[in-house]
Amino acid sequence: MKNIFSILVVFLVIACSNSGEPVVNKLPPVTKADLATGILYEANIRQYSPEGTFNAFAKDLPKLKKMGVKFLWLMPINPISSTKSKGPLGSYYAVSDYTGVNPEFGSLDDLKSLVDEAHRLGIYVILDWVPGHTGWDNHWIKDHPEYYLQNEAGKIIDPINPFTGESFGWTDVADLNYDNMDMRQAMREAMVYWVKEANIDGYRVDQAYAVPMEFYKKTFAALREVKPVFLLAETDINHPGGIEMVDLFDASYDWPGHHLLKDIVHGKKNVSDWDNHIENLLKNYSDRNIVVNFISNHDENSWNGTVRESFGAAVNASLALDYLSPGMPLIYSGMEYDLNKRLLFFEKDSFPKVAGNTFKLLESLGALKQNHAALNSGEERGSYKRISTSRDQNILAFERTKLGDTIVFIANMSNEYVGFTSPYNSSFKRFDDGKVKILSDTYEHRMRPWEFWILLNN
Repeated sequence: MKNIFSILVVFLVIACSNSGEPVVNKLPPVTKADLATGILYEANIRQYSPEGTFNAFAKDLPKLKKMGVKFLWLMPINPISSTKSKGPLGSYYAVSDYTGVNPEFGSLDDLKSLVDEAHRLGIYVILDWVPGHTGWDNHWIKDHPEYYLQNEAGKIIDPINPFTGESFGWTDVADLNYDNMDMRQAMREAMVYWVKEANIDGYRVDQAYAVPMEFYKKTFAALREVKPVFLLAETDINHPGGIEMVDLFDASYDWPGHHLLKDIVHGKKNVSDWDNHIENLLKNYSDRNIVVNFISNHDENSWNGTVRESFGAAVNASLALDYLSPGMPLIYSGMEYDLNKRLLFFEKDSFPKVAGNTFKLLESLGALKQNHAALNSGEERGSYKRISTSRDQNILAFERTKLGDTIVFIANMSNEYVGFTSPYNSSFKRFDDGKVKILSDTYEHRMRPWEFWILLNN
């Protein structure tokens, strides 16, 4: 009977394995090749749908796949503190329990199902992690007040801006004390927990520069003992820690590039300034660290304006530049549906999801990023070479090349019609319509304001 029972169990396991959904996740760990072709999507679960749940978002994972998304970044999924809360629902970044799930979004099983479905589609999932502070009703406040920074009167304080020495004004959170080794260990264990429990693939670390590098070194080693992970830092080399801090992570933000691009669009800077920026990036960043290129994210959208407010008629050119420049492009929830509102941060909101021209553009750009070695990032990066033109203050032109694959990007980064010639002297096909474009020092092209071309070698 034991033999018959064992055979029956094996038969059932095989049958379940062949029933459609895999029993065990088979997505390989993150590799350099994944980073090279990576496209990042930031998901604001609360505002993504009227339901604001993991399950509602999971239904649209195939749409992310169509856009070529390789990494899914979930904004904080932890329960939110209600003590000193801002707004009716509070900030995602006021964490009340590092190992809990916000019931507003669903259950732990719902989160696991979302991760499993993403993995089935070949998409890695990273969680937004808030290591610098907690909400005021986190159990650490009561159980371990020594985990927090305190003033001379012994009262726990909210976070201090390292650049000014004054409060950020984030009164809904309490600042953690990284001189306390027990707190560090508790934080480390919480981060390892999610990799083991929910099979996530890494973290986006909020305000990464505010935490000591020694914590990251030991914690990242602990995470990688479980499996290879993708680690994104909300920082850049101009923040405390500089390049040494940035190099602890796989990727970091190109905040300077984001602000510079805005200035170019608004006529405060020009293409020469962009050239200097890219030159500094290639000089100061190692190939190991990938800069994340973006025209929007949760902070930009809610506090500084929509992409239309920030980039106006230059939205598509700026978006294309994010994909063609060295780095990893970021899509923020709703961008693909032409989101044209500032999403509320402390209360429920949503937006209509009607795919239009931007969705089609993102599909095309995603295919280019995935299928052309010239656009690879990180240690697999394609080369970058500036192409001179007769109007270098207005026309941005550069070449990306790798393994015989060449892509040329040309954009009129001004609000006026511009004619130009280029001594590049070669023939290409435009990616969207196959039209032949010949770059020559004798033939003048004219481009509309904010027009851009992506040219493929024949």
